[in-house]
Amino acid sequence: MKYFLIAGEASGDLHASHLMKSLKAIDPKAEFDFLGGNLMAQAAGKMPIIHYRDMAYMGFVEVAKHLRSILGFMDTAKRAIDRIQPDAVILVDYPSFNLKIAKYAHKHGIKVHYFISPKVWVWKEWRVKDIKKYVDHMHCILPFEVDFYKKHNYDATYVGNPTVGEINEAIGKMTSTQEFKRLNGLDPDKEIIAVVPGSRIKEINDNLPTMLAAAARHNDYQAVIAAAPSTDPNLYYQWLDRLGSQALLVENQTWALVHHSRAALVTSGTATLETAMLGTPQVACYRMNGSKWIYKFYRCLLKGKYVTLPNLITDEPVIPELLLHQCTEDTIHSHLSALLADSPERKAMLDGYHRMSSRLGTNDCCDTAARLILSDIANN
Repeated sequence: MKYFLIAGEASGDLHASHLMKSLKAIDPKAEFDFLGGNLMAQAAGKMPIIHYRDMAYMGFVEVAKHLRSILGFMDTAKRAIDRIQPDAVILVDYPSFNLKIAKYAHKHGIKVHYFISPKVWVWKEWRVKDIKKYVDHMHCILPFEVDFYKKHNYDATYVGNPTVGEINEAIGKMTSTQEFKRLNGLDPDKEIIAVVPGSRIKEINDNLPTMLAAAARHNDYQAVIAAAPSTDPNLYYQWLDRLGSQALLVENQTWALVHHSRAALVTSGTATLETAMLGTPQVACYRMNGSKWIYKFYRCLLKGKYVTLPNLITDEPVIPELLLHQCTEDTIHSHLSALLADSPERKAMLDGYHRMSSRLGTNDCCDTAARLILSDIANN
């Protein structure tokens, strides 16, 4: 079979690469074309048609500024679909772009599978109408999503969560904490505060200064920044110089860094789930240079009580969510102080992580999704 995949960010590149390997295991002659990243390139044995780092725009203003480029990427994807005529288009999150491609593929009689649902249960619920029209099957990686879609009379399948297997595999290959420090030139006598400011330039610019300022107030720890693989390291070094920060940088080792840290400051997103699976207490930070009025506006639009995945999965406040004007040096410092100590807050968070893991289960989601995709193609 021929498969056309689209992933628009680093986490999508990772999950899609594992799905491609699962498809190849049951369909050895599988051919892949894709918009994605280096991990998908390794799985496919070829380069992406467009690399996701060139598509990583977020926020209304940034999207508007780069609209011509985005439309160009979309035209490129459509022309590739026309040329390749895949048996299935497989979309990974990234809804603003992918739902338009879903409509195009559906119109041309190509099966559309969505692996990793857009977060329509939090934001832009109206997109469910397009999903029902243009997506043949939704493969959910969060258990509560199935019930959400059921309310909209759409059958989706929980296939398991890719982070479960990926994290467990990664932990099994990690060195000791002391060895990790030695290999990365870190102070062997200080515990680590991991700073995980996201992978997009705007996220980093909005969040990194405040995160570093809060971490610096704990000078008996060493703050270490997780550099995203798609981001030029010079961006982090520029901030370190501008702030006069003593924080260090670790590249392409985010999971190991978080796992070996006493606590983490994490920009809200997939990284909050990964940090929970790695067993490291965390504070979710999402500053976005917003005011309390912007916060109130967004709160009116958001559907649920929570925005971070550990809280959504458990339906309880397992981790603190510091959003917009709530995300200040003082509030981060207050929550971080409690988590660095052997405190009731730290224990409660780790207990919450266990409840979250139990709800996610241990199903191999990529193998499950691959079998469902191939079966659907074969039966039509």
